[in-house]
Amino acid sequence: MGKPGMTGNRALLGYVVAYIFFLYLPVALIPLFSFNDSIQAAFPLKGFTLDWYRTLAETPAIRAALMNSVSIAITAAAIATFCATAIAYLDVFPRPRLSRPVAMLARLPILIPGVIVGIAMLILVNLAGLGPSRPAIVMGHILICLPAAVSVIRARMVAIPRSLAEVESDLGASDLTVFRRAILPLAWSAVASAFTLSFLTSFDEFIVAYFLAGTDITLPLYIWSQLRFPKSLPVVMALGSLILLTSILLAVVAELLRRRTRL
Repeated sequence: MGKPGMTGNRALLGYVVAYIFFLYLPVALIPLFSFNDSIQAAFPLKGFTLDWYRTLAETPAIRAALMNSVSIAITAAAIATFCATAIAYLDVFPRPRLSRPVAMLARLPILIPGVIVGIAMLILVNLAGLGPSRPAIVMGHILICLPAAVSVIRARMVAIPRSLAEVESDLGASDLTVFRRAILPLAWSAVASAFTLSFLTSFDEFIVAYFLAGTDITLPLYIWSQLRFPKSLPVVMALGSLILLTSILLAVVAELLRRRTRL
């Protein structure tokens, strides 16, 4: 008879393998069918083709949606990372009276369903006179990106000894000087990781953009609009494969940067 510990380890390993298989097998089928010489996503495969990728490169609407998604994601990620850096620093080091409530509010949107966030933001931008538009999408994506950015940067700043900031302050440095010369150089990798994760979150986000998009259609919205047409499915799968590859690369970069946050 095997040892109880070995039996438990095997059961856990089996569970992990089954979980990964169930979770990622459908995702792995997307690149496979994107090279299939058929408009139907079904087995057996008819043959190998790159026509769907050529169509992808020759479609102006896809290029326009891609540029919209990239510009919105860069803007939202930059603003969210800047705000998250300030919130995390104030929450960890100077600790003014409102720093803790602000930090908690910044992380709260991650607990709110995306549909609720989208409806609330739509009401807000309509009251503000913006209406569904590119600035509205950016505002919504900043709200979505902020919780993860705050968590990543704060986790790094908590690991920085508070004595470092206290020594700088005792020598007469202002809070801004302490942040710029002592804290930020040690936290830059976390800031870069937060920006990467925020960019990836904004680039892939659909629900909030669905409520806030006007004439500026993002890439996820374009994909959603094409799913109604069976002939567009192979091109959508080719586009999804490229998005999947890009997302994996950015996630790896973010993880590598996060691991560099150790002292």
